[in-house]
Amino acid sequence: MQLLEHLRRQFTYDAWANREVLFTLRKSSSASPRPRHLLAHILSAERLWLERIQGQPQSLPVWPEFSFEQCDAQIAELTSRWRTFLIELLPADLPNEINYKNSKGEPWTSTIEDILSHVLLHSSYHRGQIANEVRAGGEQPAYTDFIHAARKGLIE
Repeated sequence: MQLLEHLRRQFTYDAWANREVLFTLRKSSSASPRPRHLLAHILSAERLWLERIQGQPQSLPVWPEFSFEQCDAQIAELTSRWRTFLIELLPADLPNEINYKNSKGEPWTSTIEDILSHVLLHSSYHRGQIANEVRAGGEQPAYTDFIHAARKGLIE
C-alpha cells in the first residue's frame, strides 16, 4: 500500500473513531464535561491543521466549548473536508512544507506528511484520555482500536 493510501485509510479510521467516541459519550450518565471537552479539542485541532495546510485562517479556538450536537456537526464536516483534501492530494505533495504559527504565535514549518501524521496521533492520544476519563467514571469507553475497526470491516 502506498503511503498516501495508508494515510487516507487512517483518516477514515479517525473519523470512525471520533463518531464512536461521540456515540458513547452521548449515552453516558457521567456528569463530567471533560470527555466532551477533549473531543471538542480533537475536532478543533483537526480543523486547525487542515486550515493551516490550506493556507486559511484559524476559524475556531483550540479548546472550544462544543455541545454534542456541535461535535456531531463538526465530525460530519471534517470527515467530508479531509476526504476531499486527501483525494486531491498527490504523493508528490507529501514533502511540501507548510509555514504556520502555532497557538503561541511562534513560526514553524512542517511537511504535509508530518502534519497528517501529527493529526492522527494527536487525535488518538486524546481519545485515550477520553477513554480513561470515561472508565474512571465507572463506564465503558468506546472501543476504538484500529485493529477492531479493520477486522470488522468498519473502515476501507
